[in-house]
Amino acid sequence: MLEFGIVLVRMCAIACLAGGLSAASHPVMEAAARREASGEFARAEAMLTGALTDLQLTAEARRALEWERERLRRIRLDYSHTEASLFAALSESVRGLTRGEFDRWMKEGRFDSRVIDGERRFVASSVSNLFFRHSRLNSRRLKGGESAEQPWRFLGTARGIREAARVAGTPYVLPRQLSVTMELRLKAGVAGEGEVVRCWLPIPRSQPHQSGFTLVASEPPVVALAPNDSVIRSAYFEHTAEVGRETSFRIEYTYRAWSVWFDLRPERIVAIHPDDPEVAPFLAETPHVLFTDSMRRLAKDLAGREKNPLLRAKRYYDWIAQNIRYSYAREYSTIPNLAEYCLENRYGDCGQETFLFMTLCRLSGIPARWQSGWSLFPGAKTIHDWSEIHLAPYGWVPVDPYMGIYAMQYAPSLNRSERRSLRDFYFGGLDPYRMIANADHCQPLRPPKTSFRSDTVDFQRGEVEVAGRNVYFGDFSYRLEWREVDAR
Repeated sequence: MLEFGIVLVRMCAIACLAGGLSAASHPVMEAAARREASGEFARAEAMLTGALTDLQLTAEARRALEWERERLRRIRLDYSHTEASLFAALSESVRGLTRGEFDRWMKEGRFDSRVIDGERRFVASSVSNLFFRHSRLNSRRLKGGESAEQPWRFLGTARGIREAARVAGTPYVLPRQLSVTMELRLKAGVAGEGEVVRCWLPIPRSQPHQSGFTLVASEPPVVALAPNDSVIRSAYFEHTAEVGRETSFRIEYTYRAWSVWFDLRPERIVAIHPDDPEVAPFLAETPHVLFTDSMRRLAKDLAGREKNPLLRAKRYYDWIAQNIRYSYAREYSTIPNLAEYCLENRYGDCGQETFLFMTLCRLSGIPARWQSGWSLFPGAKTIHDWSEIHLAPYGWVPVDPYMGIYAMQYAPSLNRSERRSLRDFYFGGLDPYRMIANADHCQPLRPPKTSFRSDTVDFQRGEVEVAGRNVYFGDFSYRLEWREVDAR
């Protein structure tokens, strides 16, 4: 299992890191991986640092070694809780928590943890994830949680879209004109006086149900806009840092977003040609979409004797909705195979759930691709990932695995029929409150980033670098605000 993990980490680093890497290897990398697996992070880091002193290293090997060292640093940041700090945080969130109860939860393995240099550490999102994975505890929750009205907002929106699409006879209905402002602020002191800060912010790409991007204002001026049809679309900035001051980037734009609902009929489905260039790339293995033995078994077991691609995909979607719990994720760049992680643990965030769905679909010959950006749904604004599958003769159809999970597991104010209705809408339907910046994962920015990406898989929060070095999450903040405007 360790050797398989080493290979996966290297594959993901090679395929996902900015600038592109050829297959680089170094004996120290595998030795360091063994130290990491046994919890000896400082020892692994020292080995990697020592290997980097070799003046004969190729550029590719040096970059691979540097990435392994950076990944260790990021894992440490993800596992920020000690046992004492976790108990303290839980005591402020769970009514009546006792030390005995906490110790029992520890023995049951309710918290993501790992040993780092002799100390067991716990992932930063452990408190929130406890409530997601053990929903009965919500009655003891002292703060946070979702309102009982939110599921009704989702369901009412879904019903309106479905009815409008039926009346109009088209899947794209009820357009809305949205105005968005996004700002990224680099902490003072991260960049030195006079250093040039490079920044990339996500913006809407061209989709059948998303168009009309118009740049309204920016500060500083945008240096470059990626083309409308870019797989990963960004606005690129440069700004000179000043001592003692934050460096900020702000963009304001408008675009039009349609609601979507496909009236999918199994009897209408026709075969696709796997060599069709529109779908062929989305049938293959890629980073985080790997055809492991466990994935093959699950795809086969769930599909059974069903041959219809639509019905097969629906079986995968429904199984995920019922069997995968939601959890906040560690940073994607630290996890070698996001789909396998989700399947093995039976929990994940929206992106991990999407990778699991995509993998099952591709194994069954159903083209599936990534979609991501922001969900702007009123009361539930967040960065978000989902997918599209290609079903002939319909074309590319949206599928949001997270919303299936939400409907079936996290919408208690709805009855069983209503939960199923909401789940089924998001298999072929989409609300208009989306800002879609990405149509594939692990794709390069334009212009390219010379340093490592903070998110090697996705692009939603922005990316920053200074003098060829990456600025990681925690050294900058970001916010996005939006409003609906007159479509005229």
